[in-house]
Amino acid sequence: MKLWILRHGEAHSQARSDAERELTAHGRDEVLKSAARLLGKPLTRIIASPYIRAQQTAELVHQVLGFSEPIVTVNWLTPDSDPRVVLSQLDHYSTEDVLLVSHQPLVGSLVGVLVHGHYRNAQPMGTANLAELEGEFPLAGLMELRSVHPL
Repeated sequence: MKLWILRHGEAHSQARSDAERELTAHGRDEVLKSAARLLGKPLTRIIASPYIRAQQTAELVHQVLGFSEPIVTVNWLTPDSDPRVVLSQLDHYSTEDVLLVSHQPLVGSLVGVLVHGHYRNAQPMGTANLAELEGEFPLAGLMELRSVHPL
């Protein structure tokens, strides 16, 4: 399984709620640069947080790639979601090559758990950073971090 984890692009700091924060123009540019890194990759599914900035990020990637499958929106990719819950949900996609679009602190913690098997070594992930992991199954400590692309 190949797994890409993308943190949303830069978002406005003010909104009625955290879930309603939208991407800035700079955030859109960041996402477009990260999306270009996914061109030609064997991606079969895009799964995103329901928060607006993650949805906008996933939609930009979807457009850049000309991806035909719809974006899957899930409640288990919000900022404070438990990485163990994400791992249990990823089990349903273990035969696919997946892009997750989410937020900090989840994305950093998730990479740390997948690579090291624990929370102590969270991966720093700036806005629109893209981590590429590979392994037979999305299990704690059993995936290899191939790259992280900061902008």
